[in-house]
Amino acid sequence: MPDVRLLLAGDTALSAEFGNEISEEINAQVRAFTIALKKSEIPGIVELVPTYRACMIHYDPGVISYTALTRQLDGLLSRLDSIEIPPSDVLEIPVLYGGEEMGPDLAFVAEHTGLSEQEVVELHTSTEYLIYMLGFTPGFTYLGGMSDKLETPRLKQPRVKIPAGSVGIAGKQTGVYPIDSPGGWQLIGRTPVKMYDPNRETPILPKAGQYIKFRAVDRAEYDKIAAAAEKGEYICRTYPRGEVPK
Repeated sequence: MPDVRLLLAGDTALSAEFGNEISEEINAQVRAFTIALKKSEIPGIVELVPTYRACMIHYDPGVISYTALTRQLDGLLSRLDSIEIPPSDVLEIPVLYGGEEMGPDLAFVAEHTGLSEQEVVELHTSTEYLIYMLGFTPGFTYLGGMSDKLETPRLKQPRVKIPAGSVGIAGKQTGVYPIDSPGGWQLIGRTPVKMYDPNRETPILPKAGQYIKFRAVDRAEYDKIAAAAEKGEYICRTYPRGEVPK
């Protein structure tokens, strides 16, 4: 049984904490625990919110008490090693890099890292990034696995409005802004894909535990994908992790 802390989070929620660092091993335990909870169908659980290193459990105290819930959670934790995590797939996200409109900070990232703009793009598109969690705004991806060579500080003065689809770097992290919002990340490109669409059957495209692979495209392909995405006709390519996409 992993060393997990069950902490109160108000009168209708508790947090199961699996560690205090960002690591794939800890996140795998969080994912296994979340899967086990969903399968258990414990009465009274309202919502599960997995994060980097914990899972927030919202529950209805009118249906199940805190004591009864923690008793059931302890039972699940004792069997966690036997939970099989489904294989992760890779979600391919096309990105138009650079330019004042799409990636106004690409030149700064290149200057800060000592790389050329092309080398920044090549490094950024060479990795399959684990989606540790979603948050901040609907569908904002917190990704792990970015090369240390791309580490760049946040903007000193955040932007008031960043366009949906913008791909940014902040410190050791990279991610995609799913909706127009304020933000302080260095913008290196933009995807025409709608990461969040409230009118779609599944509004949020990426999923925690999935991987993202960025693919560089030119302006012509960007515009073509954008037109298809606007009509709801564009489907991102996905493939099993470990396989070379065709």
